[in-house]
Amino acid sequence: MKETKNISRSRAQESSAAIEKMYITMRHLFNRGFYKPMGISGDTLREALLALRPEIYGNIAEEKVELNGLLYVIERLPIGIEECRFINLTSDEGYSKSHFKAIVPPKRRRNCYRIDEEQMNVEITRGRSDIYDILTHLTFIFIESHKIRNRVLLDDAGEVSRDWTKLEIAVSQSKKLTLVEKEKAISHAANILGRTFEEVLDIYDSFGSEAAPDRFLHVIYWLGKLAIEEVVDSNKRTITFSPILRERLGHHIHGEVWATNIKEVLKANQLLDRPIHVISANMHSVMNSIFATPILKTKFKDKSDFFIYEELSKSGANEVRNQVEAVALKQGMIFLPDTSGTNIDVQIFDTAQIDWAKTSFPKAELGEKKPVLIVMDYAFGEQAYETIDELLKPYKKDTLLNVRSVSIMGKAGILEGGKGDIMIPNAHINEGTADNYFFKNELTADMFEGNDIAVFAGPMVTVLGTSLQNRDLLKFFHESTWGVIGLEMEGSYYQKAIQSASKIRKSVPQDVKVRYAYYASDNPLETGSTLASGGLGTTGVKPTYLITIKILEQIFNIK
Repeated sequence: MKETKNISRSRAQESSAAIEKMYITMRHLFNRGFYKPMGISGDTLREALLALRPEIYGNIAEEKVELNGLLYVIERLPIGIEECRFINLTSDEGYSKSHFKAIVPPKRRRNCYRIDEEQMNVEITRGRSDIYDILTHLTFIFIESHKIRNRVLLDDAGEVSRDWTKLEIAVSQSKKLTLVEKEKAISHAANILGRTFEEVLDIYDSFGSEAAPDRFLHVIYWLGKLAIEEVVDSNKRTITFSPILRERLGHHIHGEVWATNIKEVLKANQLLDRPIHVISANMHSVMNSIFATPILKTKFKDKSDFFIYEELSKSGANEVRNQVEAVALKQGMIFLPDTSGTNIDVQIFDTAQIDWAKTSFPKAELGEKKPVLIVMDYAFGEQAYETIDELLKPYKKDTLLNVRSVSIMGKAGILEGGKGDIMIPNAHINEGTADNYFFKNELTADMFEGNDIAVFAGPMVTVLGTSLQNRDLLKFFHESTWGVIGLEMEGSYYQKAIQSASKIRKSVPQDVKVRYAYYASDNPLETGSTLASGGLGTTGVKPTYLITIKILEQIFNIK
């Protein structure tokens, strides 16, 4: 009789299974309509997240509380959510017309509304990826909250440690803490968190703001308080999905309104029959690349173009930014702030109205029919499919758009190299399904050589969320024959929409050109280099503008 061989799974396989389990569980809970994150219904999500141990959440599987991961998450959730037992995910259901004031997290564009002391409503208008993003972040902070509870709750009756009592006194102060009070509170918090005094001190101010300098203590206290109440009083936290959200999700409702708005403006300005180039970027790099240098060269004498772009990117540079925008608006730029709920603003450039001699592209060769540029702000995950799919559909079912190219400039994690490096993909692989989209990229690595920035070319993986990856899985993608160079969240969704519109539905020309280029925001394979380690600062300025300029040179036929 043959001996049964023990088949063990690698960490990458376990991680892949954990992601699949999270993905399926989140969809199941959404269809169900509600769940209790720390109850039986939330078990699968918690177990899968702990099995996955995403890099971004650092020490999630250890007893001590993870501080960098907590900061990353808190910046992407609305202020005050740590105090709320009831979190309600809704569609755009008219709260903007009420007395409720919208709370927008510092690092995520989503409207949230504090309904009362116990309830926070979070508007989901950017598709399923937004739900995955929020649920993984909430699962993480609930896991961390129970670590706090484990360290301060002495018995089932609710007796708490001295450190907790002292922290409660510090949090109850209405005024800003003095240095002595702050350091005493940090000492107690450090004991509660299983961290050193220095570790807490280093991150303390990052949580704060001018209005709430001691927010760190507030966040820790409320996370712990609600976790204690869950155990002592059985007051379980609950996440619900509104019936309207469940009804609308996946039907492109916001994307359709967004795309129709754009086409109406094109029609009103008699631009519908012109060659169209769609660019997914930010709301400054295309405008600045065309107009900024000639306008500002007298102000910044003998400075390079990239120096000017860096100055424009600084937080206090409103005056020079307004100067550039004023010229762009006079020369055919139309700005469409979003009213559809997608949170994607748009700029339309009519190149026939631009005085090219006074731009950075005086040699632009635009042909007889001058092109129109549609620049859209970054989409979020699956939302990329919804928006581009709707945009590439005919106007009023019979007017086809002459879309000549779609260019995507994005931010991504890199698997070889560091922050600010450039990635040029030739294929997008969908994480979890291994669906893959191979394409001819009009941009090549050679085009970016000689600019003191490392450039990598190869396939990229489209992940389900920034929080849904870990080192083992990424290492597998990078080192196996997949040969993945980086990870991002939108690529395969863009390509799926472009391919179906050009190759199957024939609503845009079959020979539509595609351009993809990404600059690295982090390297999740390097310790201390994940997104949780902080932003790019000015490191991202040069690659952003370099990619933008290469895209524009191709559109303007500059050899």
